Amino acid sequence: MLRQRKSLPCIAPLLTTVEETLDTVSARVRGHIPEWLNGYLLRVGPGKFEFGKDKYNHWFDGMALLHQFRMEKGTVTYRSRFLQSDTYKANSAGDRIVISEFGTLALPDPCKNIFERFMSRFEPPVMTDNTNVNFVQYKGDYYMSTETNFMNKVDIETLGRMEKVDWSKFIAVNGATAHPHYDPDGTAYNMGNTYGPRGSCYNIIRVPPEKTEPGETIHGAQVLCSIASTETMKPSYYHSFGMTENYIIFIEQPLKMKLWKMATSKLRGKAFADAISWEPQYNTRFHVVDKHTGQTLPGVYYSNPFITYHQINAFEDQGCIVIDLCCQDDGRSLEIYHLQNLRKAGEGLDQVYNSVAKSFPRRFVLPLDVSADAPKGRNLSSLSYSSASAVKQSDGEIWCSPENLHHEDLVEEGGIEFPQINYGRFNGKKYNFFYGCGFRHLVGDSLIKVDVVNKTLTVWREEGFYPSEPIFVPAPGANEEDGGVILSVVITPNQSESNFLLVLDAKNLVELGRAEVPVQMPYGFHGTFVPI
Repeated sequence: MLRQRKSLPCIAPLLTTVEETLDTVSARVRGHIPEWLNGYLLRVGPGKFEFGKDKYNHWFDGMALLHQFRMEKGTVTYRSRFLQSDTYKANSAGDRIVISEFGTLALPDPCKNIFERFMSRFEPPVMTDNTNVNFVQYKGDYYMSTETNFMNKVDIETLGRMEKVDWSKFIAVNGATAHPHYDPDGTAYNMGNTYGPRGSCYNIIRVPPEKTEPGETIHGAQVLCSIASTETMKPSYYHSFGMTENYIIFIEQPLKMKLWKMATSKLRGKAFADAISWEPQYNTRFHVVDKHTGQTLPGVYYSNPFITYHQINAFEDQGCIVIDLCCQDDGRSLEIYHLQNLRKAGEGLDQVYNSVAKSFPRRFVLPLDVSADAPKGRNLSSLSYSSASAVKQSDGEIWCSPENLHHEDLVEEGGIEFPQINYGRFNGKKYNFFYGCGFRHLVGDSLIKVDVVNKTLTVWREEGFYPSEPIFVPAPGANEEDGGVILSVVITPNQSESNFLLVLDAKNLVELGRAEVPVQMPYGFHGTFVPI
């Protein structure tokens, strides 16, 4: 049973415009920062929510604010900078919202006459380059990424934009996810959609690990495989995908993008978000692609309708693929994150929180070599350690039922999101632990370590503080999977308290130290650690 809870505290101060911190600020260290921890923690998220009298409607719309914590020999400094995207510059010059975002439609220029404003609705929309979701790496360079066709290459030391890169100039895709995967040699994999008169496809992209010429960006990128959308004019929305040593796993889920609505959004006076709908009459489907050949495996894997934004890890074992995901059973959560909802207080905020589907970790097992004479109605999983099943149906399709990787104590924590692992050593391999944020509030309010074998939790929490996605950094020479530290940026709406970079022992989530910075920061999305 869930305990009775008091009304949620207002988090509006965590979702408001802040000033950038261009000059480096020295942090006040409490406890200690390990001497070996030398590098940059880079994070990004929305940090500006209005221009002039125009205001953004959705949390995902705010202008990208880049954060840098630099750690060296036990000291920490901080700086931040708004990404100087073309969108940011155009909005600043016009002192209004000029470029539409996910949940906000840019209105016609009020300086134009009535006829010009009317005709502007028939002009094709300008795609935003407000890349506010993640830092990603290609060929040793770092890029700010979102889900459009644009990325922005940045200098991680100055946080300055170096170059704008358009995926569609290199391969036939209309965008790419902000969560690529990497082979140990640096080869990067991503996914992007193609929309055309013949329908829509999901494309698996491979980017080579090294440059052949100075100044290259994603040159040499190629489409490894194209998967036709089950619904021609309603492809599925996706935010990430899974990867093992030999396979890519794409999850086609019943969160649909209605292409006719997207194409006519400007004409109809609606934002892009209006074109996305949760359609649970469709089941969720898993597509498995051989990384080496680009061939899609013939097995057809389905499960009950669910959505996932972030995969945890995937690996191969005993002729099966095991994929662990943070799952929700209701795909309407994107609607919840309108700023007018997140900035509510008291009972109104409680109602918003109670309407959000919570995210929980689940394990699916996909048997790889399913012969035509494999028995129907029997579990084809050979894994004794997982209760996840894969049962062949009379039509030959394989019905997948997951294993929950948690007990009731994670329900008390509000579920978990922003999963991270010891990626360098355990991505695509059998593993024991992942880290994430607990969500007893609408943003993360705890850090959680999950033991996926024993399904036990270790929790760090400090009331009134809201930690970001945990980043694992391995300790030099560590052999254990959890030998290292967890980094998280922790913020508070309490103006009398400082925001801080938190360093935890990854084994037990015991605090080693924190680096306090007297600077206001909004709650962000994703980031990475870059050693120096």
